[in-house]
Amino acid sequence: MPIQNKVQLITYPDSMGGNLRTLSELLSKYFTDIFAGGVHILPPFPSSGDRGFAPLTYLDIEPSFGTWDDIREIGERFDVLVDLMVNHISKQSPYFQDFLAKGRDSEYADLFLPLDKVWEDGVPVQEDIDKMFLRRPKPYSTYRIGETGEEIKVWTTFGKTDPSEQVDFDIRSPLTRQLLRSFFENFKRMNVKIVRLDAVGYVIKKLGTSCFFVEPDIYEFLDEIKELADSLDIELLPEVHAHYSTQYKLAEHGCWIYDFILPYRVLETLVKRSSTELYRYLKDRPSKQFTMLDCHDGIPVKPDMDDLIDTSEARELVELCVERGANLSLILSDEHKAADGFDVHQIRCTYYSALNGDDDAYLAARAIQFFVPGIPQVYYVGLLAGDNDTERAALTGEGREINRHNYTVKEIEEALEKDVVQRLLKLIRFRNECEAFNGEFSMPETRENEVRLRWAKGKLSCELMIDLNSFQSIIQYVDEQGETMTYLV
Repeated sequence: MPIQNKVQLITYPDSMGGNLRTLSELLSKYFTDIFAGGVHILPPFPSSGDRGFAPLTYLDIEPSFGTWDDIREIGERFDVLVDLMVNHISKQSPYFQDFLAKGRDSEYADLFLPLDKVWEDGVPVQEDIDKMFLRRPKPYSTYRIGETGEEIKVWTTFGKTDPSEQVDFDIRSPLTRQLLRSFFENFKRMNVKIVRLDAVGYVIKKLGTSCFFVEPDIYEFLDEIKELADSLDIELLPEVHAHYSTQYKLAEHGCWIYDFILPYRVLETLVKRSSTELYRYLKDRPSKQFTMLDCHDGIPVKPDMDDLIDTSEARELVELCVERGANLSLILSDEHKAADGFDVHQIRCTYYSALNGDDDAYLAARAIQFFVPGIPQVYYVGLLAGDNDTERAALTGEGREINRHNYTVKEIEEALEKDVVQRLLKLIRFRNECEAFNGEFSMPETRENEVRLRWAKGKLSCELMIDLNSFQSIIQYVDEQGETMTYLV
């Protein structure tokens, strides 16, 4: 079944009411017509860290969240999207624990990348490492094996601890392909419709390269995974934070991609009260995308916006967000920082706080997102117009937790009473129900301090007009009876 051109929810399994059962009840009670496009449930699997992104397995659900029956039940009413961290798995997984116990005699040894699979003598060469796009100071960890106490260096792209909690797969290994197949087949049994390939850009390790999105090897891997997914009637969504040209190559390859450029462009449009850069971007972007403004990480800056922004202007926007309570994720590799030292990877905050809690500005941002071609996703904190949770970020020491507040049922019901949330729900319903969004998109000429975006399908049409001085958003549409209607967002 094809992906529906309607709004999707992104949520952790425990962030809306504490578990999957309560999430299912809330979806049925309040959001049946809101998230007609589906629900992206961030990793509900047993995990040893990174808020679910260090999974032990994909065959089980973390018991404190619920069971696969809960996922299946949600999947009967909504298209369910889950993540597959195709690049790595937890150090605590049964596979790596067996490797730690038995070393190269483990039946799972070939799943992983001891450094002698990369460097012939197993000794890392700094000259090679200097070329890599690093997510931690070095791309490997040293582990002690079994009773012998032998030390083995194994490739680990991610992880804040040393040794890392997240151990990379050797995706060239037939054993890894077999394991990935078992995960996909289980997803199919459990009513999963879409799989996001998280961290897929890092799967190819090749000396002399950045070890990130290595061509053409990455396409060969994606083609194999797509063939597997197609056989199970599962859609794929590769997740790649990279220079926009990399995303465009994925689109040319026929993949769905994430629009990681839109969040910055929309924020910039509303802060500067100018649609110039937004229009420039929308003129030639691929349309087969998932759109978002906020997510569990942050607003992408580098490398997603490289060559699209002036770093001095970007600094001003970043500093404004910091003044409004944001914190920052920074680039580690000197080689991948801007020439002037600009090193902001992501701005971490809620989108509502980034817009200073201005209801009209926030609704204008969502209206732009919903009118831009693609499948719109709304993060649960954004759905409830949540403010920065600086207390949680400080308590956990994890900057991303600023936008990961766990809502009780009472907090959700209170948030649903807010005028800005009710206005957002009305806008989502319009986006889901207006058939013109399945037609042709255009951008009528307009002044710099305005936004105009239009859709038309036969006699049906809808047009968004935003005054960037007042943030007033108006939609004019022609309904199925041929009548012209006006809707003040």
